[in-house]
Amino acid sequence: MTSLKEICRGLPLNPLPENRGRRKGIPHAPVRTPNLTAQEKKLALRNALRYFPPDIQKKLVLEFAEELRLYGHIYMYRFFPDIEMRAYPIEDYPCKTKSAAAIMLMIMNNLDPSVAQFPQELVTYGGNGQVFSNWAQFWLAMQYLSEMTEEQTLVMYSGHPLGLFPSHQYAPRLVITNGMVGVSIFLHSMTAGSYCYIGPQGIVHGTVLTVLNAGRRYLKAEDLSGKVFVTSGLGGMSGAQAKAAVIAGCVGIIAEVDEAALMKRYKQGWLMEISNNLDHCIARLRDARKNKIALSLGYHGNVVDLWERLAYELDTTGELLADLGSDQTSCHNPFSGGYYPVQLGFEEAKQLLSTNPGKFRTLVQESLRRHVAAINRLTDKGMFFWDYGNAFLLEAQRAGADVEKKGANKTEFRYPSYVQHIMGDIFSLGFGPFRWVCTSGDPQDLATTDSIAMSVLEDSIRRGVSTSVKQQYHDNIRWIREAGRHSLVVGSQARILYSDQRGRVSIATAINRAIAEGRIKVCLFPLDMVWGEVINGGFGLVLDGSTEAEERAKMMLSWDVSNGVARRCWSGNGYAYETICQAMKDNAALKVTLPQKVVDENILEQALKS
Repeated sequence: MTSLKEICRGLPLNPLPENRGRRKGIPHAPVRTPNLTAQEKKLALRNALRYFPPDIQKKLVLEFAEELRLYGHIYMYRFFPDIEMRAYPIEDYPCKTKSAAAIMLMIMNNLDPSVAQFPQELVTYGGNGQVFSNWAQFWLAMQYLSEMTEEQTLVMYSGHPLGLFPSHQYAPRLVITNGMVGVSIFLHSMTAGSYCYIGPQGIVHGTVLTVLNAGRRYLKAEDLSGKVFVTSGLGGMSGAQAKAAVIAGCVGIIAEVDEAALMKRYKQGWLMEISNNLDHCIARLRDARKNKIALSLGYHGNVVDLWERLAYELDTTGELLADLGSDQTSCHNPFSGGYYPVQLGFEEAKQLLSTNPGKFRTLVQESLRRHVAAINRLTDKGMFFWDYGNAFLLEAQRAGADVEKKGANKTEFRYPSYVQHIMGDIFSLGFGPFRWVCTSGDPQDLATTDSIAMSVLEDSIRRGVSTSVKQQYHDNIRWIREAGRHSLVVGSQARILYSDQRGRVSIATAINRAIAEGRIKVCLFPLDMVWGEVINGGFGLVLDGSTEAEERAKMMLSWDVSNGVARRCWSGNGYAYETICQAMKDNAALKVTLPQKVVDENILEQALKS
């Protein structure tokens, strides 16, 4: 078994570790089908060999070529480390700075088999969202981090450690760019590529808020007991839906074709029940709905079968059994294992994907058309469905499914996006995902930070906030209480909370002071925010109880929120306009370009006519 000290010594080249290939007993990424030309294959091999001296290239190139042939990617399985991959307490990492140790902790947490979707392929979630492109990059990054001082910055290009660059103590210790032209890894799974992922809890809170606010907006219901939420996916991110349904108080039925993913969530306690029988699922759904029992039921099967069965129940009994619906298949990657067609079983579909990707694509698009047809049947009778930002509606449209919004342009869909239509106003108020990790690994530290966060929010409500902000604070307090009860930790001792600028800064400074007082140990605050379709920016900050850490937290967290709100303000959102104006009042150094409204719409028409 390799130690942390050995991990930090760099690539093990003398002697080379034994090549044990793909390990049995763990889930593996689907075979990629890049369809490379002979020249492109040579380039892939040449690029992989750049990490190794000439005297061992002849030996390694043969196995790299075999990996490329068998799996469509060079993972460098020989260098898969023989270590228990998990988030170790921060003091265990042999580093010169706490920041470097915190980064190493987050990297290993993202590759923890209890957290990662395909750990040996370095995929954290999303089907192909990688931490690194290959294992050589992991070893080099860990070596650089162990050597890094407070006067250096590690630069990462899509998993590739470019190197340590001279900087200064106030500069970032790590700068990452992903998804750019050149060296590139997939960025949709943005918290994997930036090491910020904290397990499926990372999306539970957002999903809880989405379900609660969908109920408020479309069902006019504050209480979701007896309401049914139907969706799919129990992977790294989508696995959050089961817990979210129960915390929101509704009946959740979630379909998953991959038995390994389903059983992983069941064993972790994220699913209350599982079944591969649709008759049983419908019976349990009816019972929980009637008796208003909060339930998470995992259906081992294709979600299209589930939707079509619900449509059949509607047609034969007149009973609409679903109130809310969504989808979290990895439709951003539909033809490489992100979406499995209903016509085939899971293993049969995986085989077809590797042997006949063209046929697989045809079946996926046919399945998407059936998928949408069943959903449309239910929404016509009153169910509310939304897109969860996974490109489901986009791929369905490309497949020829009936998803276009009547009378609108072709870029608008008949179903709304959760970002704009459900969570949009919340984001415009400055609320967004905000995480912290207790780097001691001590559950008691997490419990203490939960208590601190609740106290801060309750105090903010007492001091007075707007009605809309007050509702979000109450939702946050409910979330923290439920998160503790539902044992949401998978991997590192971490918590996520959707909070605005005031809440973030207050919580961070309160936690930093608790560290200074010795009530808890060091904490890490990893954050991210989405920009456009493929670009994201993020921040991470270590709180160590110092005055300098508190000042950095105030500046960073204020900048993070104001930047996002200012962008939404410029796009015309009224909530964002009010929020950014208040922020400018609170901080005279903040100056944002505000949009002017067109008061008289007639001038536009007149100008076009002239």
